[in-house]
Amino acid sequence: MKEKVETPEKIARANRQRLAAEEGVKAMEQIERDGIAIRKNMERLRALRLQKEASAAQEQADEPPKKPKKRASPK
Repeated sequence: MKEKVETPEKIARANRQRLAAEEGVKAMEQIERDGIAIRKNMERLRALRLQKEASAAQEQADEPPKKPKKRASPK
């Protein structure tokens, strides 16, 4: 039966792979956190926009209708 020989190159390669896997997990977690923050901000901005639109519609409904301007009659 052959024994595994741990050469410095194999150890270094294994360490690089381990570090890359750890960094990949950290990156995916950060991407997920960023996505959540972006969706929360979009929801907040949407609520503000809808509130502003509702307020503008209410103000427009509260204003009395404007009378049309009289045109000068042609002579």
